Amino acid sequence: MLGGLQQKLDLTLTPEETDAYVERELGKVIETLEKKGEPCPGALQVLSDLHKEGKYGLAVVSSSALSRVQASIKKVGMDFFFPPNHIYSAATSLPKPTSKPNPAIYLHACEDIGVAPADCVAVEDSRSGALAAKNAGIRLIGYVGPYDEDEKEHMRKVLKEECGAVVVMEHWEEFRECMAKVEAV
Repeated sequence: MLGGLQQKLDLTLTPEETDAYVERELGKVIETLEKKGEPCPGALQVLSDLHKEGKYGLAVVSSSALSRVQASIKKVGMDFFFPPNHIYSAATSLPKPTSKPNPAIYLHACEDIGVAPADCVAVEDSRSGALAAKNAGIRLIGYVGPYDEDEKEHMRKVLKEECGAVVVMEHWEEFRECMAKVEAV
């Protein structure tokens, strides 16, 4: 965004000035997350059940900066379920930062954990994240829970038809049923 603004406004920032703006923005985002972040309804129970069962390994794979991801997970009480070395950021975990839909962060996470992408399942709520999973060869559960009612149908279509989601869930109480459909594929 900052690069686009510089071009649009015909401004030039030094790398130091750019870094300062990025850090300031990140700080504000984290501050807001720490005040207002809430878990998706039902997600904590699903994670707790999965953790107790120990059948699946769990990881977080995000395009956001690692500090932002960690703050979000901690704020909503999910940090217990994800070991720090299983939290990945396309912005900070890769030698060359990238962003979804580039599958690099998913491929990096799979390699780091030691699992094949074909043996994984991603839960994604955005087009870019879903395409990253698809492009990495990871089966996908689309998630439309965070969207307003008028946006859900559009996102269902995007996640299913464009991004190849095996199934789309609206609420985390549907996770077991969705996972059974993914495992049947």
